[in-house]
Amino acid sequence: IFFVSSGQDIQGTSVVANLPVLMRQNPAETLRRVVPKIREVLHVAGVEMQLTAAVSFLTVLQEESVSIHTYSHSFLHIILQNVEHRDAGVSNAWLETLLAVIEALPKETVRHEILNPLVSKAQLSQTLQSRLVSCKIMGKLANKFEAHIIKREILPLVKSLCQDVEFEVRTCICRQLEHIAQGIGTELTKTVVLPELVELARDEDSSVRLAGFETLVNLLDMFDADDRSQTVLPLVKSFCEKSFKADESILVSLSFHLGKLCNGLYGIFTPEQHLRFLEFYKKLSTLGLQQENGHNDNQLQLQTLEQEKKYISVRKNCAYNFPAMIVFVDPKNFHLELYSIFFCLCHDPEVPVRYTMAISFYEVAKLLNPGVYAIHKELVTLLQDESLEVVLDALVGHLPEILELMTNGGENNGSENKLLSIPDLIPALTTAEQRAAASLKWRTHEKLLQKYACLPHILSSDQIYYRFLHRMLTIILTNNVLPVQKAAARTLCVYLRYNRKQEQRHEVIQKLIEQLGQGKSYWNRLRFLDTCEFIMELFSKSFFCKYFFLPLLELTHDPVANVRMKLCYLLPKVKSTLKIPTDKHLLQQLELCIRKLLCQEKDKDVLTIVKKTVLELDRMEISVDAFQKRFYENDLLDQEKERQEHLLLEMEKLEKEKLQNEKRSTNINDKMFEKKRRDSKTSVLAKSITLSVPVSSSGTSVGKEDKKSKLVRSQSFNTQALHPKYSSIDKCPNKSSATGYSSSISGMGKSCMLSFSDDSFRSHPTGNSGNSGFPSSSPHNLFNSADQKNNGNKDSQSRKMSM
Repeated sequence: IFFVSSGQDIQGTSVVANLPVLMRQNPAETLRRVVPKIREVLHVAGVEMQLTAAVSFLTVLQEESVSIHTYSHSFLHIILQNVEHRDAGVSNAWLETLLAVIEALPKETVRHEILNPLVSKAQLSQTLQSRLVSCKIMGKLANKFEAHIIKREILPLVKSLCQDVEFEVRTCICRQLEHIAQGIGTELTKTVVLPELVELARDEDSSVRLAGFETLVNLLDMFDADDRSQTVLPLVKSFCEKSFKADESILVSLSFHLGKLCNGLYGIFTPEQHLRFLEFYKKLSTLGLQQENGHNDNQLQLQTLEQEKKYISVRKNCAYNFPAMIVFVDPKNFHLELYSIFFCLCHDPEVPVRYTMAISFYEVAKLLNPGVYAIHKELVTLLQDESLEVVLDALVGHLPEILELMTNGGENNGSENKLLSIPDLIPALTTAEQRAAASLKWRTHEKLLQKYACLPHILSSDQIYYRFLHRMLTIILTNNVLPVQKAAARTLCVYLRYNRKQEQRHEVIQKLIEQLGQGKSYWNRLRFLDTCEFIMELFSKSFFCKYFFLPLLELTHDPVANVRMKLCYLLPKVKSTLKIPTDKHLLQQLELCIRKLLCQEKDKDVLTIVKKTVLELDRMEISVDAFQKRFYENDLLDQEKERQEHLLLEMEKLEKEKLQNEKRSTNINDKMFEKKRRDSKTSVLAKSITLSVPVSSSGTSVGKEDKKSKLVRSQSFNTQALHPKYSSIDKCPNKSSATGYSSSISGMGKSCMLSFSDDSFRSHPTGNSGNSGFPSSSPHNLFNSADQKNNGNKDSQSRKMSM
């Protein structure tokens, strides 16, 4: 009390700031002795004490230290006295407190203490500050009373304030018409509020017109189709026409509300009006750029700095409204109508515009699905944006959902097509991570690594292994920022969890144990403990016990105390992974390590933690192989993890078997094909021989010369058939028929006994087979007899054989 009444200002302000504490400790004495003193001092108090008192009074209300009746009796009058303070900041602070109090007060108290005095305070004869406060109170009271009370008590005051001579008052009451309309309902809004709104939207002052326009847009749902087409639409059209000419002040607000306007008035648009508003949006989207739609716009010269800021805000608002405009034009027409604007906004020179596009990219992707592939280039562009901390950070927020839509949704659905249609995406993801790592924006890098944990659901196991998994291990080993290292460790564990090749898993596990668990740097060994914690979270108990349990226990002999200390904190979690009797030998190893720590530990801090850990371990119960009620949920979850791990192994086996079967079937098919081809060639040649080579019936009259000729031909056939050059007909289709014939005879075997005469080769032309010629000049032609030479042209065809 002394500090408030006679102390310095800073002492009095301190008492006022601690008023909520006094109310909690001794409310009766505080209300009786302290609050009256504060009331006296506030008349002459400075701005700082006034602001502190407004906040303290609001805190007392929110904490409900006293009943609402006691509060209104002790505090409400003080608030009402100071709400019209000459300082605008102080007045607004007390007004915020008053509006919060109105919500909590009973209706009768509000009516007697606030509504009745409001009638006189809203008169034109009162001060400007008093009328502004009255406007804001009316908006709050509209939701407190029934419609008939508002119509009788408040609406006359509202009409009077809408005609006030000061534009600040008209602007203020115009912004409260939205709350008043919600309180009185649709009918009264149409008959009372709408005419006032239309008049305010055509006011002479630009701020009043802006307030009228924004309120009209916010109340669009309360108007029927007739009001929208006859009243709202003409007004909006006039705003759009004037925005570029006489009234640029409304341009920013118009661009912000354009999406809501277009969709709210969609049902009453003619095709011409629909196209007109779409063109207006396109014009706003490139406003302020010197090069628009591929050519220089002479009307847009170098603007002042203020105009440039305004144009940036307009384009930013257009980016904000882009999802709404997709709905307006229909996603099917996106590529034709809006893709060029989407491209411009994603490549805008200003960071706030690109930031807004990155924020809304997920909404755009959802609306375009299944045509989301159309914007994959812009996704790559934003991933490579130079503004890491703003644009990339905004895009990364919904990156998993966007990537899933890109790869699994749309026209290229199917696991076999993952990322085949977006070849630039993986390089863009790796480049974004490398740029974040090279910068000092470690929070963005950490967030990016956390979001990259989604990649196993999007990329194949091999793509992750070769492009991302080793990179995570490198970050753990080389990065100096602890949150980044932990994020990389967890993401690496996720990659390991979904890896589908046992050989790759074993390689990664071996590297984790050798390079982290057995690393030279104690920092790496600490990260190994973090990694083991993530392994216990993501994998089954049996997996952890099989690969990481013993390497973890080896760190009980670590020379660095911090490593042993962190391990001790981790031991209860390690013990929870054991199952009896399967892991009985591991439990013995754990107990042995703890005994060694108790006996041999020299560091007093580590020893203290070891003793606490021993007590905690003694209280723990080890789960058994069979399900128990106490551990039922955990055991069920662990069983599901183990089942998924076995499923991955089975899938790997099936894939290997499938590959082996495919190789076998391919080899068998090749052999069968070769055999069929040889058989078919043999049968064709045999038929040809039968048709074109008649067997000689005069075997007894054959002389010694004929036998000698047969012997020469037979030797010729055998020599040519054994030569590798002529082992296949297909390889030498243009060779002589004698060569091919000899090869066929060699392939048929010795069982075919044929005798040839000098005139046995006659031409038998057929419609389906070609003829292979035997030129007379060929040295291999051994089938021409002396009679054929004498016959000349008549028997020249006998030198050819039909194949």
